[in-house]
Amino acid sequence: MPSARLARLTPYVYILPAVLVMLAGLVYPILSAVRLGFYDWPLGTDFDSARFVGFQAFAEMLASTQVWTSMGITVAFVLIAVSAELVLGIALALFLEKPVRGMRFFRTVFVLPMMVAPICVGLIWRYLFDANFGPINHLSAWLGLSPQAWLADPVLAFSAMVITDIWQWTPFVLIMVLAGLQGLDESVIEAARIDGASAWQQIVRVKLPILKPILIVTLLARMIDGFRGLEVIYVMTFGGPGLSTELFSLHIFKAAFISQKLGYSSALSILLLVIVSALSLAILLISNPLKAKARR
Repeated sequence: MPSARLARLTPYVYILPAVLVMLAGLVYPILSAVRLGFYDWPLGTDFDSARFVGFQAFAEMLASTQVWTSMGITVAFVLIAVSAELVLGIALALFLEKPVRGMRFFRTVFVLPMMVAPICVGLIWRYLFDANFGPINHLSAWLGLSPQAWLADPVLAFSAMVITDIWQWTPFVLIMVLAGLQGLDESVIEAARIDGASAWQQIVRVKLPILKPILIVTLLARMIDGFRGLEVIYVMTFGGPGLSTELFSLHIFKAAFISQKLGYSSALSILLLVIVSALSLAILLISNPLKAKARR
């Protein structure tokens, strides 16, 4: 009897180190952030001097129009950028799946943007979109179009932010989808071809449904990364002009290191965590309706 009980406990013993690491690296920081949200703790002071303010930071956060404006900008940015990245990434993966000449060269070129450090990405695109000497305006002038103040106009600055993110992270979608396509069972594709399915029908009715788990994981990864994006937009516009490109992560950064309100920034971080977790759960439930009904 003791040996049987020990055998049942053995798997849990093996995963115990991973659970402890997760608790130390995930649960403890979240609980610390929640605790900090109840204190007024100016940056640069000892925590012993922090003043307990209860739900004041959370109430201030929920009543702030700037918070919800920043969140709206972030949601719009993630929705537009991630949707475009999924479409372009899937299209490129389907193109590169075929044995074409120079395949290795194309794959290397398409993946390079993802390898560039975010700070460098921001500097590169800030230069490209510069109103005075940026190559994009020079190209526009060569085509007979009037130059634009890309980073000084709210709509154009938001568009520039989206374009930059698409350029940098479409390769991530490409890699994920291409790996899934290369792992498909050729017999399934061949069976669809024998049944008379066209190339488009093979993609829509065979390949994409099989790749659905990979697409969901890719969507979640990009969505979460989009909500926490900071470095590129910090370098490009620092949230300007006005608040047109102030992503929520940048708003949190400003609250912590410019306004020096660590407790308030922790409350903002908790709000971001709740929203991203809720969206992720909703995507998982919607993408798996049968399991959702079984849970109910």
